[in-house]
Amino acid sequence: MATIAAATSVPVTTGRLASTLAIARRSILKYVRTPQLIVLGTVQGALFLLIFRYVFGGAIRSGGQDYVNFLVPGFVTTGVLFSGMGAAAGVAEDLEQGFVDRLRSLPIPRSSVLVGRSVADTAVLAWGLVVTTAIGFAVGFRITGSVGAALGAFGLCVAFGFAFEWLFIALGLFAGTAQAAQGLAIMVFPLTFVSSAYVPVSSMPGWLQAFAQHQPITYMVDAVRALTGGQAAVSVLGHGAGYFVVRSLLWAAAIVALFAPVAVARYRRG
Repeated sequence: MATIAAATSVPVTTGRLASTLAIARRSILKYVRTPQLIVLGTVQGALFLLIFRYVFGGAIRSGGQDYVNFLVPGFVTTGVLFSGMGAAAGVAEDLEQGFVDRLRSLPIPRSSVLVGRSVADTAVLAWGLVVTTAIGFAVGFRITGSVGAALGAFGLCVAFGFAFEWLFIALGLFAGTAQAAQGLAIMVFPLTFVSSAYVPVSSMPGWLQAFAQHQPITYMVDAVRALTGGQAAVSVLGHGAGYFVVRSLLWAAAIVALFAPVAVARYRRG
C-alpha cells in the first residue's frame, strides 16, 4: 500500500479534504511540468480572438455596441469550454495510464478524486481567463461598468468553468481514451456558436432564436456582458445584470447537480 501511495503521490488517508487537496496538487503539478499544455491553449485562444476581432468584426453588427466590447465578454466566457477539452482528455489519459486504478486501491473517498481534479482544472482555467482578458484589453476592450461588477464577472466565469468541468470530467470517464474524449468534448462547442457569444441572437433565424436565447451559454455571456458593459450593455440586452446573473447561476448549479453524480457513479463503477 505504501508503494502505491508513493507512486501516486496521494497520502493514504480517509480525510476527504486531505485527499481532495492531494489530487488537486498532483493535477496542478502535471500542468506545471508540461507547460506546453497551458502555452498552446493560450496561443490558440489568442489567435481565435484576433480572428474574430479583426477578420469577422467588421462584418458583424452587435446591436449598438462596439463589436470589441460585445465580443470579448462572450469570448472570455466561452473560453471555459475550450479549457474543458483539456480536462476531458486529461481524465481519459489517467484512465489509460492506470493512474485511476491505483487511486481506487487507496482508502480515500471516491468523490475526492474527482473533486480534486475539478478544483485543479478550475485553477488552471482561472489563469487562462486572466490571460484571455488581458489580450481582450490589448485589442481594444474596455470596461464601462464598475470595477466591482467587473471582478464579479470574473468570479462568475470561474464558477461557470467549475460547473462545466464536471461535464467534461464525465465525458472523459465515459470516453476511456484521450482521443475519444477530445471528440466528445468538441460536440459541446456548437453551444458557443448557437448563443449570444459572437453574434446577437436577434440575427439568427426565428426558429433558432428560442433555443439560443434560453440556453446556458447565452445567459452566462449576457451576465458577464451586463456586468462589464454597465448601462450601455443593459440598454442593449433589455434586462439588468441581476436578471442574467441569477439565471446563469441556476444553470451552473443544474449542470453540477446533473453531471457531478454521473461522473462519481461512473468512477465508482470502474
